[in-house]
Amino acid sequence: MRSILDRYAPAPAYDEFADAEGCPREHYAALAATLAGISAVDFRHRVTSVNTVLLQRGVTFTVYSDTRGTERILPFDLIPRIIPASEWSHIARGIAQRVRALNAFLLDVYTEGRVLRDGIVPRALIYSSAHYEREAIGIRPPRDTFVHVSGIDIVRDADGTFFVLEDNLRTPSGISYVLENRDVLKRAFPRLFDNYDPLPVDDYPARLRNALIAAAPANVGEPTIAILTPGIYNSAYFEHTLLARRMGVELVEGSDLIVRDNFVYMKTTRGPRRVDVIYRRVDDDFIDPLYFRSDSTLGVAGLFDAYRAGNVTLANAVGTGVADDKAVYPYVPALIRYYLGEEPVLRNVPTFDCSDDAQRQHVLTRLDQLVVKRTAASGGYGMLMGPQSTAAQREDFAAQIQAHPRDFIAQPVIALSAHPTVVEAGIAPRHVDLRPFALLAGDTVEVPPAAFTRVALTEGSLVVNSSQGGGSKDTWVLGD
Repeated sequence: MRSILDRYAPAPAYDEFADAEGCPREHYAALAATLAGISAVDFRHRVTSVNTVLLQRGVTFTVYSDTRGTERILPFDLIPRIIPASEWSHIARGIAQRVRALNAFLLDVYTEGRVLRDGIVPRALIYSSAHYEREAIGIRPPRDTFVHVSGIDIVRDADGTFFVLEDNLRTPSGISYVLENRDVLKRAFPRLFDNYDPLPVDDYPARLRNALIAAAPANVGEPTIAILTPGIYNSAYFEHTLLARRMGVELVEGSDLIVRDNFVYMKTTRGPRRVDVIYRRVDDDFIDPLYFRSDSTLGVAGLFDAYRAGNVTLANAVGTGVADDKAVYPYVPALIRYYLGEEPVLRNVPTFDCSDDAQRQHVLTRLDQLVVKRTAASGGYGMLMGPQSTAAQREDFAAQIQAHPRDFIAQPVIALSAHPTVVEAGIAPRHVDLRPFALLAGDTVEVPPAAFTRVALTEGSLVVNSSQGGGSKDTWVLGD
């Protein structure tokens, strides 16, 4: 019987599973022994079965740019990623620190503006951000909490060092895959859990609900929570339905809500019911046609007035996106020092700001060596992977950078860590990243052990986004 692990060769980058000699790392040893006893044929059969179950459950995402059809299953790789307690403690501390600083930054930017007066972040950089909402100036949400839910993307380089690659503070998605992956893997392949007891992930919805309850307006005893979704055609609609079901709250669209006298009500068969907290999965531009896009049918007329009056909490707060603008990312370490008086626990990837003349020239002369990103883009779109680009692509990006330098940053290519992944020929290393989720309630940041591992299924690819052909893995965080 040929084992699924036969002929596995560790990646030239940092391999999460094995050291340079191919020996499993200590926290993977028991899993390696289990995998050694499973045939490649049996494993492939289970892969097919699990992905069929996920498709039947409706665990899909939407690719808007694909004319062949938008609905796809997110490929799930059955070999779990394992994170020992010591590494998770380091990651969680760094994320909690980062979220505290970013929340303080948002409160400051929309109220006193000290960080701008003190020159920590250029004023022009903030005011030119597509996600800076002037309508939010002067608004202080309950408990001064802007970032109720965040997803911080973490990568590990060739030396094994963790870096923050990106902050996602508007409507971060992916937790539904974390919950479904664990449930399906336990049911379909319980043998993999032999000798392991990873920390649970299924309590995340309860943790999220508690964070939303804590964010309710003052003097609301038992707040009513609703999830506001753009509807069935949104890429993360499955996640919206799953969270509503598991939290025991209503899933609503804009047409299900009305605003009267600056209070928000949900239409029900028993008449209007007041809503106190809205976990919105609708972007700022679409939440209220009276203040933002007048052609939006996704939001609710008057919702922003109710929010400004303090009668409803929007999670995350309006204007939060300015803190995850990729042009602000290089300044986050300085924000941590400024607001917390601490050194960053997790480092940034070195980043070049193309709005700076000297840095822009540096980027333009090294486009074949760098990754160029649009500051307002997400999902792996609008990127130039320098080493894999053509001369024509580099010429096109150079022209765009020269014309709109504020819209671009550039970073060196990080050789992301790799993990054993099922491929056509058996198992081979593929690059991965990690998205832990953080919940902020007042001064307390909670980082549940429910993290989303994305994997680039194409050999050599460093782009793990689902929209670019990536997949996912179950992530096991080990206890002490």
